Amino acid sequence: MKVKVELNKDQDLPLAVIYTDKMTEEVERAVEFLESSVSSTPLIAQQEDRLVIIKPSDVILVRVEGGDTVIYTGKGKHFSRKRLYEVYQQLGQGFMQISKQTVVNLSYLESVEASFNGTMFLRLEHGLSDYISRKYLPNFKQYLGL
Repeated sequence: MKVKVELNKDQDLPLAVIYTDKMTEEVERAVEFLESSVSSTPLIAQQEDRLVIIKPSDVILVRVEGGDTVIYTGKGKHFSRKRLYEVYQQLGQGFMQISKQTVVNLSYLESVEASFNGTMFLRLEHGLSDYISRKYLPNFKQYLGL
């Protein structure tokens, strides 16, 4: 793979463009690396009376509950002032939205069960679980290779 860097004073954020005749494993790894390095900013959330910094890799599930954005980690429940879509954008690769109000970290997935009404039920580590709504089910099935 050839690499070329161009400096441009008009470009305020780095932009990576890959030119290729076909998608290869090498190109896929480069894309994954670039995407993961961009999305590694920590989340700021509130736990009781203090602000805590959460690494995206520690996030198991993010859910909207009663109008609040709640971030679940192995250490407990944290509250964010951001909206679900903002947190989801900040989390980056490895996360998937499974319903209008829930985003999960796929690396904490323990099992998937068929459920009523054509939905699926996810069990995650640390006793967390949720349903995948029918709207988001095709993407999840594609992830599983079904």
